[in-house]
Amino acid sequence: MNTRPAVADPLWVRLLLTGTALLFLACFLVVPLAAVFAQAFENGWRAYLAALDTPDTKAAVLLTMTVAVLAVPMNTAFGVAAAWAIARFHFPGKRTLITLIDLPFAVSPVVSGLVFVLLFGAQGLFGEWLIERGYKIIFALPGLVLATLFVTVPFVARELIPLMEAQGADEEEAALSLGASAFSMFWRVTLPKIRWGLLYGVILLNARAIGEFGAVSVVSGHIRGQTNTIPLHVEILYNEYNFSAAFAVASVLTLLAVLTLILKSLVAWRLRES
Repeated sequence: MNTRPAVADPLWVRLLLTGTALLFLACFLVVPLAAVFAQAFENGWRAYLAALDTPDTKAAVLLTMTVAVLAVPMNTAFGVAAAWAIARFHFPGKRTLITLIDLPFAVSPVVSGLVFVLLFGAQGLFGEWLIERGYKIIFALPGLVLATLFVTVPFVARELIPLMEAQGADEEEAALSLGASAFSMFWRVTLPKIRWGLLYGVILLNARAIGEFGAVSVVSGHIRGQTNTIPLHVEILYNEYNFSAAFAVASVLTLLAVLTLILKSLVAWRLRES
């Protein structure tokens, strides 16, 4: 029986498929990105820089970076610990843990934000007790961090679990049998093997933390200069018909997204090579 390899497909088929893919990317990726920057610079460089130099924009950028700096390390540590436990051990509730890690993929971010409001809002389950003791969660930085933590839980763990399962535990068991401590074994054996997969997951985690809108929108209260992250600030500017400023700030997110894609591609290439 003769089977024809894919590379032997007719030239017109390959051109059609390639052209369709390029047309799709142009319509739904390149054109929208170009439109963002065209609108951002519609009134010139000075108007663009002036939109980025306002106190509210600076506060939004600072808050977004603060949330990312707090959320990324915590979910990175959790992702590594969860992946190690799932890939290396058998224990009751393992399937439940895997399901819970995937939960943010299935639950709408808006719903997760509402859950935090029901728990920590003024009328929530723990809200009154916290407010009486001077702790403010909703409409404050802690609420933003909690919402971001929830939606970014899966990224590192989901990247490392299949990688660690494929690598196996032979080298780690050999290190332990030679007298290495658990910490030394992780630092010298496990971490070097997973470093590129870990970095890949962290990049995706950071991108989601910076760009999250739904969950953060619910718990933020949209307080100018205090609880507005960059995506929320863009929404407010757009709703006020300040289109030039809205697209100027949106271009910052776009640049961060492009940078993330470049880093993601480089790490993915390095992961394939390792």
